[in-house]
This record gives sequence, structure tokens and C-alpha cells, in this order.
Amino acid sequence: MGVCTSQFTRRCGTTKYPPTAMIIDMDAHLQEFKQPIKAYHILFQNPNSFLCSSETMYVGSRALHVPYDEELQPGQTYFLMPLPSKSQQTPLSLQDLCALAIKASTALNNSVKVLATTKTLPFSDKNCCRNFRLDRRL
Repeated sequence: MGVCTSQFTRRCGTTKYPPTAMIIDMDAHLQEFKQPIKAYHILFQNPNSFLCSSETMYVGSRALHVPYDEELQPGQTYFLMPLPSKSQQTPLSLQDLCALAIKASTALNNSVKVLATTKTLPFSDKNCCRNFRLDRRL
């Protein structure tokens, strides 16, 4: 995951959306934050979890916890993961990273569907919407 960048610009037509800090949980739910937010605001609501930046996740490395007082960065993707027991603190495997990539893809695709069904978009070009969905994938 760290090899791939999590920053992207969402585009559709001439409309550009500013990057957001994205948090994806293990149920493939996406939360996006336009304003700066500290990690502890998320962790307070999820006491048995930790945040991990997708930028620090590599095969063979352990999932690094984002410090409580760190500000989540716009354009970055974070995973909200369950706190592991001492016996579960194993390095990430390729299979683990693939599973997280699938969760991220599912969360992003679901958020595009919600956006398309809840907002009236200011254009009618069907190709533009297709490109919008493609831009949102990791």
C-alpha cells in the first residue's frame, strides 16, 4: 500500500473537489473529513481500534499506529483497524494488504454511488461520471 499513493483529485467535468482525509474501517465504511482533525477524535469513538496510514503499510512490516495527537492529512487514506493482541502483532502479508485494498475499493465505490444518488450533478455527460468513478479507486 505504501508504494501506491493515496492522494488523488476527484474530478468530473470542470469541478474539482479538495482532497479529504479518508478513514476506512474493516466493514468497508468510508468517513471523509474536509477539515483538519486529530486522530484522537476518531479513536475516542473507537476505543478498541487504531488508525494506520496507508502510506506506511508494506509487506513484511507491522501496521504502525498513527499517534493520538497527529493531525490527519487531507489526501491521505487511513485504515481503522482493531487493536491486535500480543499474539496477533505479526508483519503484514501480501494477502493482508490485498484484503485492505479490496475494502478501500469497496468503500470508495460505495461512496460514489451515494454521491450519485443523493446529489444533482451539474452536468449530463455519462462519460464524465464514468471517469469520476475511476478516479476514486486506489
